[in-house]
Amino acid sequence: MPTSADTATGRVRWKRFAAIIVPGVVAAGALSVMTAEGAIAASFAVSGSSFKVSVDSLDGKGFEQFGAVDKSADGKTHPVQVSGIRSATMRNMCQSMVVPTPIGTLSVILHAGAPGGAPVEASNLVMDVASLSANATFTNIQIGRDAATVNQVPGVTGAAGGFAQQATAVHLDHVQQTAWATTAGTFKLNGLRMSLQPGSHECF
Repeated sequence: MPTSADTATGRVRWKRFAAIIVPGVVAAGALSVMTAEGAIAASFAVSGSSFKVSVDSLDGKGFEQFGAVDKSADGKTHPVQVSGIRSATMRNMCQSMVVPTPIGTLSVILHAGAPGGAPVEASNLVMDVASLSANATFTNIQIGRDAATVNQVPGVTGAAGGFAQQATAVHLDHVQQTAWATTAGTFKLNGLRMSLQPGSHECF
């Protein structure tokens, strides 16, 4: 039998609500990382909200970057920098998504690759980035290459005549990134932890 707290006006059973919304959020995340490699920007309509990702460090082999445009289901366009990495490892990753719901704002926060544990691993990683802050070191970088000719990530190229850069390796520290989409051939989230919190709580 429901308690008075359960039936009180304006009260929400957060555990029951989480049981409904979390599978959908996890499924959406799984779809985003299972998209076929070789996408030029997002190959799907992005949501109306960006999300934030932070990592302590990222090491990648095979790096590309060029401009593109993502499109959301409402028809709006979002300029992005497509950053592709053939093979990447990331330590202490946080991803936050702020989701509007009929009962208020909800934050979904994922952590993986914690210090002292196995890092996050990804292959053919493609990130559609709106903004990025980091300390970066590139190996064998080429700046100003035609975006249609980049070749560090299989099948991932930009538009002919577009400005691009690529490198054989990249190291990033203290990464803070806002993105519209992420796709990968594989995405291994070692030590994955997910929390669901009412209100707006982001990685940075």
